[in-house]
Amino acid sequence: MDLISIIVPIYKVEKYLNRCVESIVQQTYSNLEIILVDDGSPDNCPKICDDWVQKDNRIKVVHKKNGGLSDARNAGIAIATGNFIGFIDSDDWIAPEMYERLLNSIHKDETDIAACTVEMTWEDNKEKNKLLTVKENVVLSQIEAQETLLNEDKLKHPVWYKLYKRETIDGLLFEKGKYHEDVFWTYKAIGNADSISIIDFVGYFYFQRNDSIMGHDYSIDWIDYVDAICERQEYFETKYPELETRARLYINQNCIYHTQMTYKHLSGEKKKTMLDYMRKVNKKYKVHFKDYSSVSLSQGVFIAMSRVSLKYTALLKNLFGIGI
Repeated sequence: MDLISIIVPIYKVEKYLNRCVESIVQQTYSNLEIILVDDGSPDNCPKICDDWVQKDNRIKVVHKKNGGLSDARNAGIAIATGNFIGFIDSDDWIAPEMYERLLNSIHKDETDIAACTVEMTWEDNKEKNKLLTVKENVVLSQIEAQETLLNEDKLKHPVWYKLYKRETIDGLLFEKGKYHEDVFWTYKAIGNADSISIIDFVGYFYFQRNDSIMGHDYSIDWIDYVDAICERQEYFETKYPELETRARLYINQNCIYHTQMTYKHLSGEKKKTMLDYMRKVNKKYKVHFKDYSSVSLSQGVFIAMSRVSLKYTALLKNLFGIGI
């Protein structure tokens, strides 16, 4: 019987942790290894983790010095013994059948990764729940999966709503000290997979806390996101040349967008650092004129403008409220 190792990085979530762990131990698929990684949490989380060990013998706890989300996931991977691996963020929760359905899909479709549908929920019910991913049954080849990840439609970067064959991600660690760590990781995992299943089942509930990163104002941390898609560009140019143009356009669009956001939200040294980096990236991965045929007329105009001046392209778009 397949063993699924589920890795849960934990930091300052004492209000939500029990809900998360309860949703895991109540899975209809019971052959689980549940790894709770206390990433030096200063609240009551370490005790909550230890209490869970007494309640369920499938649970293991790692207490470690704070090193961030990537470091915590890597610590979990290091002790995981399952032939399948899953990740859950500790303020989220999952449907009782999630892992049973994902595992069944991998076996039925003979794939290496399976993903379910994600529903986004808000603290204090600030907004109505909404789906973050598509709700359909489909099997994607490796290159189809890379393309849909690039388009951000059928697949998205977060690792936590998917199940992975251990052999597919063996040796693939998360980059420590980086924000948007999933963007550095996911395309490589897909690059190790022959095919990926997507199932029509709402299995993962993504919880938007009032104090979460997504709830914060724009910050220089987005520089890591752009760094990740630049790394992906180099990877695509070598392994998927047919996606190179689309990926290059994606970088250009991000350079314009993040320059817009920098002028709108940042100041001082952070503003200078971000603008210098965006100019450097936009110059290195500039879009060739022959590639304009793959974009709309308006996109083509802004791409051409950004080749001349990224600054004034962003300021003009901000003036008319375009793209932000």
